[in-house]
Amino acid sequence: MRRTPTQVALVTATALTLVACGGGGDDKDSQPPSAPTGLSVQAGSALSAHVMWEAAKDNVAVSGYVVYRGDTKVKDVPPEKLMIDITDLKPSTAYSFSVRAKDAAGNLSPHSEEKPVTTPAVTAEDKEAPAKPKKLRGRHDGSKGAELTWSAPGKGQGITSYDILQGGSKIHSVSGDVTTAKVTGLRPGTDYSFTLQARDAADNTSPTSAPVKISTPKGPGDDPDTAPLSFEVARHKSAEDGAYYLDLSWLPPKVDGEVPSYEIHLNGKLTTTLVWGNKAPVGKTTESVFAGKKPGVSYKVKIRAKLPDGEWGSFSPEITMVTGEAKS
Repeated sequence: MRRTPTQVALVTATALTLVACGGGGDDKDSQPPSAPTGLSVQAGSALSAHVMWEAAKDNVAVSGYVVYRGDTKVKDVPPEKLMIDITDLKPSTAYSFSVRAKDAAGNLSPHSEEKPVTTPAVTAEDKEAPAKPKKLRGRHDGSKGAELTWSAPGKGQGITSYDILQGGSKIHSVSGDVTTAKVTGLRPGTDYSFTLQARDAADNTSPTSAPVKISTPKGPGDDPDTAPLSFEVARHKSAEDGAYYLDLSWLPPKVDGEVPSYEIHLNGKLTTTLVWGNKAPVGKTTESVFAGKKPGVSYKVKIRAKLPDGEWGSFSPEITMVTGEAKS
């Protein structure tokens, strides 16, 4: 599932600037990303739809996604998100949705497959939320997944969808006529807590169910340490601009799945976040961080990975690096 390192999309930055190693040059990126695949659309209520898709690929990096309703652009989505709730829809209305990927150079992919959905009818006077789902149960499904089951809160509730929450954040949505769901991308040897909410056609949301706790087992060879491995920091001075750069290199942590992003911290503060919009790099990753033109400046550098389950892993060892020699 992994491939050789690529450049990455810069998501957040403070005063320091990230420079991708191996990039540069004046050649303009003219290659668009691939079309997103695996599109699914579920009516969340008479007024909303839940759109999900799989990550696209790009020769550099996917910088985001654009969601379309028919031919109309309706949402811009950051590269780390692969789902969105589309609101302000009309009851008893047919819609179709598609998604395009974009890169930092402004190239847009072809449209994904277009998926239709019809919102249910709604009674204008309906302001009563469904009762909360009952008897939420769960079990691990291997070392990186979970299976949830529950009981519907009763007849006459008019439930159109169920929202699955992990740590208070919605991570999935399923149709109101099912009482099971599978969650993937979890971390081996980790404790999780899931809750559930029911929604009706008027977009009324039930109280949250009682939580269910699930512990994923460690699979053969699973490493409990989630810190990036073999972290090293060097420095160089650019002949072009006379500035110093911190050269970072590391191996991904040994976790069950791909690492979608990393945080770089300098002197105890988040400096930038690296996100791969396509496949995460395999083997050693190298990145350079601009450190200014003044020699003798000390930086403490550490990184951490965002794990496949969405949680942040442990920090690497912190390494101190000084920009050149201070002049007397």
